[in-house]
Amino acid sequence: MSYIIDLANTVLQPLINLGAAPLMTIILTVIALLFRVKFTKALEGGIKLGIALTGVGAIMNILTGAFSNALGEFVANTGLNLNVTDVGWAPLATITWGSPYTLYFMLILLIVNGIMLALNKTNTLDVDIFDIWHLSIVGLFAMYMGANLLVTTLLVVFIGVLKIINSDLMKPTFNDLLNAPDENPMTTTHMNYMMNPIIMLLDKIYDKLFSWLDKYDFDAAKLNSKIGFWGSKFAIGIYLGIFVGLLAGISIQEMLTLGFTAAVCLELFSVIGQWFIASVEPLSQGVTDFTSKKFSDRTFNIGLDWPFIAGRAEIWAVANVLAPIMLIEALILPNNGLLPLGGIIAMGLTPALLVVTRGKIIRMIVIGTVLLPTFLYSGTLIAPFVTETAKQVGAFPADVASNSLISHTTLEGPIEKFVAYFVGQASQGDIEMMIYAALAIALYLILFVWYAKQMQKRNAEYAKKG
Repeated sequence: MSYIIDLANTVLQPLINLGAAPLMTIILTVIALLFRVKFTKALEGGIKLGIALTGVGAIMNILTGAFSNALGEFVANTGLNLNVTDVGWAPLATITWGSPYTLYFMLILLIVNGIMLALNKTNTLDVDIFDIWHLSIVGLFAMYMGANLLVTTLLVVFIGVLKIINSDLMKPTFNDLLNAPDENPMTTTHMNYMMNPIIMLLDKIYDKLFSWLDKYDFDAAKLNSKIGFWGSKFAIGIYLGIFVGLLAGISIQEMLTLGFTAAVCLELFSVIGQWFIASVEPLSQGVTDFTSKKFSDRTFNIGLDWPFIAGRAEIWAVANVLAPIMLIEALILPNNGLLPLGGIIAMGLTPALLVVTRGKIIRMIVIGTVLLPTFLYSGTLIAPFVTETAKQVGAFPADVASNSLISHTTLEGPIEKFVAYFVGQASQGDIEMMIYAALAIALYLILFVWYAKQMQKRNAEYAKKG
């Protein structure tokens, strides 16, 4: 096993060190070349993907920074203090990639993906290998809690297989949300969409209890068509900025600046979303030509990072509404130690809300409000592990007090962190924890199987519509 870990690090570490955007540029270019795309077109697509990833990261940093400062003022006004600092996703990615096991997990999952493709158990080729860190941190946490490498590997493979299956299940919905043809190859295995099963369950409960609200529900496109500019991304950003500014008690000037910042970010997300679509066009054509010749009865998908859907304004509108809600929940929930700042924009949740509800904003807000505590408690749970690991790899933020705990508010995969906790504890021979771990895995799998059936019904409806 150690040989495999060493091999993975020797072969893959230089690529990972390049960072997400250069890495994905290389990967998309190489894959396009494998599908006989001309070099110039393949490279063009790869560069566009790198630019799109860089753009999304930059805009998210602007938006998160602006709202973190304002909501920090709100917290200061309350006089409350929580003991876990939310440092956002970047330090946690650094921590995770600092572990030799992350590359090992990546190599294993690449092999699993290849086997599933060969056995026709999936149509998705997952190229978003940088984001394996979201699943790796689940494995590392399980090991921290006591699981050995074999048990951890099985857990990572188990969740990884479900992620790949989920990418196939979501593909028709992505086509619908993007108004894209069936030939569009874009889907994703991103960890944030593993919230889909629990969201689907809550969506069904919503159908039973609050279906009357649907007549008031809307998506961003409908709102914009009804009231024009006042329903645009620009206007939604300004509304949200003013709302958060009022909560924070900041000056009119700061409030308007926050509103305009949110407005430009929401609009730019839509623009950058188109870059993702353009980036895969050469590969899409190559895949289409290849499959029509070699596999006339099969269509392949490409698993990208989640922001190819970032052009949907509902993601950002709901994320900004949920930001103050999450802050209030953090202040009143018992046993929560995490103060939302770096992860205040809930990207670990809102893309999944979009997919399941298909953009119904009221549903997204209601269900999101119910699920936010899951992220807060998950972030609190892993804080000792994150803090200790950060100090070991030299990634502990310099601007955070050395005696503080650190974590991330909306880190993808909160449910999986709880599963990892039970698996790790069970590995130490605790009978009670073994029972809890077995129940957790069983419930996790049962819920996913049920969700898969619901998505298959949805996909059958899409197929009927043609």
